[in-house]
Amino acid sequence: METTRVAKEHEVTSGAVPAVEAMSWKLAGGVIELALHRAPCNELGSVSLAELEKFATFLQRHQHEAHALIIHSGMPAGFCAGADLRELYERSQSMEKIAALRGVRDFLERIHRVLNLIDAAPLTTIAAVHGVTFGGGFELALACDLIIADKMARFCFPELRLGLIPGFGGIPRLKRDLGNAVVRDLLLTGRSVNVTKAQQVGLVSQVVGEGEALPAARATAAQLGKFDRATAVAAKRFIKPIPHDELRHEIDTFCELFARPAVQAGLRKFVESTDAQPYLP
Repeated sequence: METTRVAKEHEVTSGAVPAVEAMSWKLAGGVIELALHRAPCNELGSVSLAELEKFATFLQRHQHEAHALIIHSGMPAGFCAGADLRELYERSQSMEKIAALRGVRDFLERIHRVLNLIDAAPLTTIAAVHGVTFGGGFELALACDLIIADKMARFCFPELRLGLIPGFGGIPRLKRDLGNAVVRDLLLTGRSVNVTKAQQVGLVSQVVGEGEALPAARATAAQLGKFDRATAVAAKRFIKPIPHDELRHEIDTFCELFARPAVQAGLRKFVESTDAQPYLP
């Protein structure tokens, strides 16, 4: 088992992509790239979380060898549709209520640990997004320092229609980065916003043509490599504190809401939907 992990890490550091189920990563030229490639739209469930935790271990080992991290998607539908709601519903139905709530809290605490690590990593992190960037996918992008979006990207917190709030750290990070008016609009209405609006409110740092987010992110990462890394790290720590207390409060609130019958009804409606992409507004 140890030999496999060492061999896989050697493949990664030498530029090859490890064979994994939900995502892959590589380090080359001082830039780490994390590619999401779980069909249909990178839903974040137990498989994805396990792979994110493996990536987090890799990032901790190699973050001082890199000056930038790029997270992007290989799925045509978009960056990430958010949590795997089908898995969440099925697990909640297959065990007693207390056990289900314990499982939800454990999942949230694990994914918070990974996103906090990405948020605080001593390098510049870039989310290169396109298409659907909803729920947990939006929260993954918010953990990054910069969001570069192609013109077809859309951002949304659809959790409200399920009777929930975002649970992967989205509210505290959005409050940290943007004004309360924007936070309330996204959170309370469940509406999606396009890249024009996202750039106007300061959510997106750069808008590019369709399919150009990853090349633009790579060009930005190359530019970052020209500057003193220690200065960049110090600046990031100064302007981007991790809101730990609010993140813990978010987990508590999510778990309280998850126990309500209305949430189970909302999840059941989602699972039984015949729409091709029921997460779209």
